[in-house]
Amino acid sequence: MISIKQNSNIPMQALGLAPLRSASKLPDFRNLGICLRILVIVNLLGLLAAILLAENPGVILPVLMQISVVVQPILLLSLGLLYGLSPSLRQLKYPVGIVSVLSIVLCIGLLVHYISNQFLPGVPMPDLVRLCLLSAVTNCIVLYYFHLRQRALSPAISEARLQALQARIRPHFLFNSINAVLSIVRSEPARAETALMDMADLFRVLMADNRDLVPLADELALCRQYLALEKLRLEERLNIAWQIDNMPPDALVPPLVLQPLLENAVYHGIEPLPEGGSITINIYANRDGVHLILSNPYVAQGIHHNGNKMALGNIRERLALHFDAEASLKSQVVGDHYQVHIVLPYHRKHG
Repeated sequence: MISIKQNSNIPMQALGLAPLRSASKLPDFRNLGICLRILVIVNLLGLLAAILLAENPGVILPVLMQISVVVQPILLLSLGLLYGLSPSLRQLKYPVGIVSVLSIVLCIGLLVHYISNQFLPGVPMPDLVRLCLLSAVTNCIVLYYFHLRQRALSPAISEARLQALQARIRPHFLFNSINAVLSIVRSEPARAETALMDMADLFRVLMADNRDLVPLADELALCRQYLALEKLRLEERLNIAWQIDNMPPDALVPPLVLQPLLENAVYHGIEPLPEGGSITINIYANRDGVHLILSNPYVAQGIHHNGNKMALGNIRERLALHFDAEASLKSQVVGDHYQVHIVLPYHRKHG
């Protein structure tokens, strides 16, 4: 078979695709990583204010304590309320969501100010105008940070889409699949027709604007179509062990999070072995998390492992983009097998 080199510098416009437009969204206040970042940012701002207000270094700590007495109740109550309202807030348009969050924080500030004056007169509390101004400024700084962070991470989406076209659709897979279909067109026309339909569905998803999370059941259906095509070519050399009895089909996952790993498993783990091997796919829910574990034979002398690392890096970026610190991806060699373990928070589609 003639080998075809891929050009990794093809612009998206040359592939007939418009660049993705990044739509700003409010941060997910139910995300543990987001909440931790907010706590760190606000407390750092409090420390900075204490340093600026202190007359000398010896009184920085007392000043910080006075600031914390005011800031912490507002911060914790705001996070609690935003946690409960997060699904509704993220449905709003971005400017409306910003105003809504600001209004919530200001209302909580007013509530804390009122309770302190009525029931805790000994607690030092700034005047109402200053408290509202400080709350608004702090809120704007936090939201602007997340806006900048989203803009910094958004190229990962475009990169993921472009990589899905260039790296995931490998020429050898395309032409080998076509040859496999041609070999059974006359002997098994129904099977050949099914294979062509699987190819059409697979390429349609790979070339789509894959930005939003999709149900795990959809991702798994795509994987089955891909594996059916590879099975048509590799026949008895490729065996799949499905362990999905405890899989939550409604869990939301980034699109193309499992299929590229399966393609790498076939490319790196099955093709180099004359006798082939087995790929194990284990998916289950545990408490509030979803675990995706993929295992394939490990070929120590493989020459394509750098490409495998690129795929893992791309998926890791997209996991961080969607789930922040709540998702993780680990890869390791276990005996004579290569294992990838992804952990995601169990999110369902609302409404």
